[in-house]
Amino acid sequence: MASPVLSRRLLLRAGLGAGALAGLAPLIAACGGSGGGTALPAGAPADLRGATIRAMVNQPHVLAFTQLLAPAFAKQFGGTLQVSAVPYDQLTSQQILDVQGGAGQFDIFDYFYFGLGVLVDAGALVDLTDYIAGDPALNAGDYLPSIYDPYTLLNGRRYGLPFDGDTHVLYYNRAIFDRYGLAPPNTWDEYDLATRTITERSGRTVFGAVVEGQQVPMILGCSFINRLAGYGGTLVGPDGAPKLTSDEATAALQHLVDVAPYALPTPLQIGFDQANSAFLAGQAAMLDTWTDLGLKAQDPKSSKIVDQWGVVPLPVGGHNTEHRTALNAGFGLGVSTAAKDPAKAAAFAAWATDATRNLLLASTGGSGIDPTRRSTLASPDYAKAAGRATEVIRGALDGHPLVWPKDAHAPKLLQDLVDQLALAIQGTQTVRQSLTNAQSSWERALQ
Repeated sequence: MASPVLSRRLLLRAGLGAGALAGLAPLIAACGGSGGGTALPAGAPADLRGATIRAMVNQPHVLAFTQLLAPAFAKQFGGTLQVSAVPYDQLTSQQILDVQGGAGQFDIFDYFYFGLGVLVDAGALVDLTDYIAGDPALNAGDYLPSIYDPYTLLNGRRYGLPFDGDTHVLYYNRAIFDRYGLAPPNTWDEYDLATRTITERSGRTVFGAVVEGQQVPMILGCSFINRLAGYGGTLVGPDGAPKLTSDEATAALQHLVDVAPYALPTPLQIGFDQANSAFLAGQAAMLDTWTDLGLKAQDPKSSKIVDQWGVVPLPVGGHNTEHRTALNAGFGLGVSTAAKDPAKAAAFAAWATDATRNLLLASTGGSGIDPTRRSTLASPDYAKAAGRATEVIRGALDGHPLVWPKDAHAPKLLQDLVDQLALAIQGTQTVRQSLTNAQSSWERALQ
């Protein structure tokens, strides 16, 4: 595969803003084509004894890598895991820059699956297809079918292994719901009613819900897509054409616009740290978010609502009656094409995503890692850690979650979408205009 130069188009696809582009202008001007993508052949796994592995990871995964994986790696292999964390809104672009800019500082990339296409287009990930097929010890059949292909497969080739099985469910504060005589919502209309009731009757001392609206795909994108799935919609149709002006998409965005005045203030400034803190402090009664929140909710060190929370599937809306979640911003582990020893890096990725490690990470509060394997979902140890959320999580991952686009256009198009969603939520543009603009952007890019 020929690797393109570090171009303005590529950086925009990767989600890097105009200010960052200006700062990188000298590098862009000087950069020529880098080495082409590589494929790792099948063969015996490399010996990890004494190995040093350098990983670029998503900032919220720091605990998983530094406090769980690194000690285990040192104990088992006498190896060293060097971790560099990057904010989630810069992760994909920084991974491309490391390869195309010539620094080559990393062996392993903790990558967004919706960034898979642009990473491959940039020649940043090693093709692991033959390596995976040739190593039965990977037990690839244990990866959850709902996430294995979406997270790793592009144009018939595999470029990573599933690491963090991200889906959303709806958490609610049982004590607050009981105080106001409310039942957990089954529909988005019921969610609206509960939100307004709690916010108004509490005199805004407690808010009925948190809407995560930070203007990046990982945050506002998830909030919109949760509702899109609930109303029975999809981002693209079976023919690959965008469906952003559908009735379902309109209802999903209208829901965000309508509920925002009753939610925790300034939704467009709220990322998952602020959202989690508000919910765990008892300041908000509902939060649709990642499935590991329940582990934090039961930890007295981080939660004021121990034993006071519940969880249900994401609500449904409109004519849809089938509860469905989405694969919201999940992660794989891939091998950088600039890795010092790709075979050792691949062996590390296999070790870090195996059944033992996935169970450890998914069962540890604060790791930010959710199940990727059937064996983890079926494990009594995981059920003990996840508590009352277990069956809802199993139902979400055993179903058919809505999959985000992951071709080379995806990061840029998802950012275009959330930019338009934000304009509607802040009231400077109508729902119809926002979705029409997003639809036009997607259609131009996909022609």
